[in-house]
Amino acid sequence: MVARPPLTVRIEPMQLDDLPAVEAIERASFTTPWPRQAYRSELEHNRLAQYLVVRAADEVIAYAGMWMMVDEAHITTFAVHPAWRRQRIGEQLLLNLVDIARDRQAREVTLEVRLSNLAARRLYEKYGFRPVGLRPNYYSDDREDALIMTTEPLTAPRMIARIDALRAQLAASPAPEPPEPGPSAAASAT
Repeated sequence: MVARPPLTVRIEPMQLDDLPAVEAIERASFTTPWPRQAYRSELEHNRLAQYLVVRAADEVIAYAGMWMMVDEAHITTFAVHPAWRRQRIGEQLLLNLVDIARDRQAREVTLEVRLSNLAARRLYEKYGFRPVGLRPNYYSDDREDALIMTTEPLTAPRMIARIDALRAQLAASPAPEPPEPGPSAAASAT
């Protein structure tokens, strides 16, 4: 087996040309993906929205969206392609969203997450999100409840220290590696 070099990932604003890849990740990640026109509408018309993609080489491997509402940043969507998970790509993306929120003077960041999505909940907790409420029957596909999670104030010394420490850990971690080629990687890329 030949070792493949790790890739550098870039996080950039989502563009209309990214939408086919975003839709593929959306279908691979969620039982009820956003409608096809939702991202186009967000990019073209929602001035409160900020959407990002993560690229490895020229491939979109993750994306996220956030709305800035007065002094609150609300994460609306977040997904990493299944073939690229568990390589801290989601952490890099989440850290970028927190940085954008802080740069735009947001007091805190909020989101909803499925109660059953323990991996996502652990990621959010690691970055200072804590449960603050429940939205009963939130998800239309199975009526699962959503857990509302919020950070403490982004300017709180404890939150700043947490983010700085996590940023340092992330910078010291190995670069992501491309998924192994094969039938499962090829199937999940479509």
